[in-house]
Amino acid sequence: MRFISEIDSPADLRQLKVEDLQKVADEIRQFIIDTCSRIGGHTGASLGAVELAVAMHYVFDTPNDRLVWDVGHQAYAHKILTGRRDELHTIKQPGGLSGFLRREESEYDTFGAGHASTSLSAALGMAIARDLKKEDFHVCALIGDSSLAGGMAMEAINQAGHLKSRMIVVLNDNEMSIAPAVGALSRYLNRIKEAQSYQHLKEEIGGALQSVPGIGGSLRRAAKSFKDAIAAAVLPGALVNELGFKYIGYVDGHNVPMLVAALEAAKKVDDGPVIVHALTTKGKGFPNPEKNYYAYHATGPFDPKTGLPYKSNKVAPPTYTQVFGETMCELMARDEKIVALTAAMPDGTGVDKVLEKFPDRAFDVGIAEQHAVTFCAGMACEGLKPVAAIYSTFLQRGFDQVIHDVCLQDLNVTFAMDRAGIVGADGPTHHGLLDIAYFRGYPNIILMAPKDEAEMRDMMLTAIEYPGPAALRYPRGNGLGVDISTPPKKIEIGRAETLRTGRDVAVIAYGSMVKQAMDAAEKLAADGIQSTVVNARFVKPLDEKLIAELAGEHQLILTVEEAYLAGGFGSAVMELLEEKGLLENTTVVRMGVPDEIVTHGDPKVLLAGYGLDADGIYAKVSENLSSRSGKNSSNKRFRVVK
Repeated sequence: MRFISEIDSPADLRQLKVEDLQKVADEIRQFIIDTCSRIGGHTGASLGAVELAVAMHYVFDTPNDRLVWDVGHQAYAHKILTGRRDELHTIKQPGGLSGFLRREESEYDTFGAGHASTSLSAALGMAIARDLKKEDFHVCALIGDSSLAGGMAMEAINQAGHLKSRMIVVLNDNEMSIAPAVGALSRYLNRIKEAQSYQHLKEEIGGALQSVPGIGGSLRRAAKSFKDAIAAAVLPGALVNELGFKYIGYVDGHNVPMLVAALEAAKKVDDGPVIVHALTTKGKGFPNPEKNYYAYHATGPFDPKTGLPYKSNKVAPPTYTQVFGETMCELMARDEKIVALTAAMPDGTGVDKVLEKFPDRAFDVGIAEQHAVTFCAGMACEGLKPVAAIYSTFLQRGFDQVIHDVCLQDLNVTFAMDRAGIVGADGPTHHGLLDIAYFRGYPNIILMAPKDEAEMRDMMLTAIEYPGPAALRYPRGNGLGVDISTPPKKIEIGRAETLRTGRDVAVIAYGSMVKQAMDAAEKLAADGIQSTVVNARFVKPLDEKLIAELAGEHQLILTVEEAYLAGGFGSAVMELLEEKGLLENTTVVRMGVPDEIVTHGDPKVLLAGYGLDADGIYAKVSENLSSRSGKNSSNKRFRVVK
């Protein structure tokens, strides 16, 4: 690694000759492969953007010039070039580098990113601020072709073309997000590539006309309007021009000198925004020649020679995602009105199985969660039963559409929220900790969470058959290994499930916390503390009758949820008991995630840190019973062993 070992900042990179930059890119690519093969990471995404990172940091005076990355999972080369090379092995590890962009991590991370389609809006804001402050620096946003299709990105393009502020957009066009890109915009970009033969022909004709002695110049000028009229009709790039952008491209995104030349040309455009269209290959240089789009976007550790993941002899239960996909296929085979939908995450949500089996009744709308929700609403208006499988964190982007287009019209749309709770290495932008709070305020909707994968199947059927809006949340990772061979059955709406009875404390657990509550009850029983454990199942509507009975029978109630406490499940229980005047003789202790940003790391470690495991629940019950025992020594209903 002759070059990158000497590069501690972009300033060091800019000391090199242009002809050395391709070697730098090659070294960075190998460094990423070596590192990710040991620890995993967003391998394929970052390998495709190596040359882009090298060229941009070479051409632009970063961090004075602002470089804005979209999403951030393609920015490993950017991190290497900006002083974080020796920390790359900590990426997505507890206490290590973020897998995305974080302003507090580096001055070169000008804008935090973890969700798609944000870079253009942020870059335009920076450009306008520069102009208002009468400062002078370049603003360059890098965005992928799939992110460009997001509504937010298109809104930014519309505004940028109107304002005419100086800004550079680098389009990383690899025809991919995590899965292959879909939609009309993707086809449009392909037409631009195909149209380059016309562009070259136009230049050749212009050169030939110019060479005619005496009249070449006038011939070329006379032909210009005719050629431009043809271009407007056949060149898709004309749309870019009509939107107020200059267009440079396309450019080989793995040829650093060519990229440098294109970016230098873009810097000279001083009368409005410009797009540099770069063609790249996702996973460029990845050792496995088999292009499994889903597998190498983000990888675990793998053999650096073959690119194949290391095999584990451990037989694990199916993931909740797998169970969802298989159950959807089962239900759709029985009911032709059921349709499935995802937003650019077919593999991550299990909808890939549905797309294969029911291609006419399954849809990938791309990175467009807002559209996805209202698209479902339209189908529901016509009697279909749409199921939108979207990560909890990404469904936040469709907040208004869920309210305005689904709930207010009381439409039969099911939201299946994968990755609810603490998700691990992807960190703050991807934790699904808000969905309970933001769904609780919606009118008409029911909200559920299963205790295991068998109950998840039942809840899927319940949600789909419910005539109005319904949502269920479930965690990332493997299920508990329970039997899922029986057909799904409907659950009574709003009915909780008592799993264990005891006189000393009532633990009401929601979703993923039920198993932890049951394990804690066993530990408490060994200390002579008898616990009632309830699987809440529903946060909306609550099982009011059962919760009121628990308050009458127990002086201590503990609620447990894998979500933010503010506005969450525990808050719903407190509000119910306050409404019924039952708080006077009952203490309610809420367990969940406090009001703080949750970092990245191993989910089990993070959950344990917040007390959201069997040991934490056991400790919280023991602490509260011990405290109550000290205040009221006449209460002999329980015994605490320290």
